Amino acid sequence: MFSIFYQYESFKRSILMPASVTPITVRKWQTLLAFIILVCLTLTACSHSSSDKDITHFDTSPPKDITETANSHSDRIDSDRINIVSPDWGNAATLTAMGHAPIATGDIRVWDRWVGRPHLPAATTDIGIRYQPNAELVAQLPVDMIVDNAFYEHARSLYGDVPAQSVMFAAKGKAATWADYTEPTRALGALIDNPKMAEDYIVQSQKDIQLASQQFQQRYPIIKKFAVVQFADANNMRMYVDNSLFKVALEQMGKELVVLGEGNQWGFVPIRMGDLAQLDDETCLLIIDPLSPITRAEIKNSLVWQRLGYGERRCMAELPPVWIYGGMSSLVSLANNLSTVSLTGGAI
Repeated sequence: MFSIFYQYESFKRSILMPASVTPITVRKWQTLLAFIILVCLTLTACSHSSSDKDITHFDTSPPKDITETANSHSDRIDSDRINIVSPDWGNAATLTAMGHAPIATGDIRVWDRWVGRPHLPAATTDIGIRYQPNAELVAQLPVDMIVDNAFYEHARSLYGDVPAQSVMFAAKGKAATWADYTEPTRALGALIDNPKMAEDYIVQSQKDIQLASQQFQQRYPIIKKFAVVQFADANNMRMYVDNSLFKVALEQMGKELVVLGEGNQWGFVPIRMGDLAQLDDETCLLIIDPLSPITRAEIKNSLVWQRLGYGERRCMAELPPVWIYGGMSSLVSLANNLSTVSLTGGAI
């Protein structure tokens, strides 16, 4: 207020008036000037107030109809999605690869060590040991359905009244077929009420496997036969046979799986290291991780292993983890791993 008064007085003194002007005239001039200044100040204040209101309105308050539409769309998506919990890694991995990841599965802490890909979303809840999930934790989840198989049916009572469905990826006969993996994938699509998602994933998986096959063929055109093992210790291993997923994946890639016997219901036959001598020199040995550092060192120092000559006169390679009892996603992971692996020894 005081600064305005001083500016007003200075402004009055700066006005030049004729000497003949009377005091009354001067007072009229002063009154008129004061009125003009008051009007200007009032208009300026109103202008700032109006501008502030406009800025606040347009910057911080979105139109009501847009906000309501966005919230309605979000609620519709959440309500339509079927929340799956699966203690089985095969189903969990395939659902994740399809684009409908379960909200929870078990033993996530060792998922990367045994399953590898696909990676689970960070929001996926670990329900503890797969064979015996944490019932209290499961009870807190917004679960609509349990997807398991015969191996986990004993734990269904832990889920209360939540419905459970069994989906199993396994060979129906002595040799696994492509249908043994496509049919369960379609079953998952039906359970999540999205058959098209499953069908699209099957088509894309076959394309991915064919691409991996072409990449491998360009790198190693003469390698046609493989034997697949996983070490239990330095002398004992599982050899995967015709009723395993390796039969299907290699067939899709135009390769042959070489076996030493008929497998059990899990698709493998137990063998000892010396049994590998029965394989011919044209068969490339694939070792599936994980392989502990201690076992790796013991294998390297084994006289039997040295005599077999893998990595020197015989072809071999070590592959990243793939879930042996998995579904379609395991077939794709195996093919992708093989397309980038570095083979050593033999004709290579």
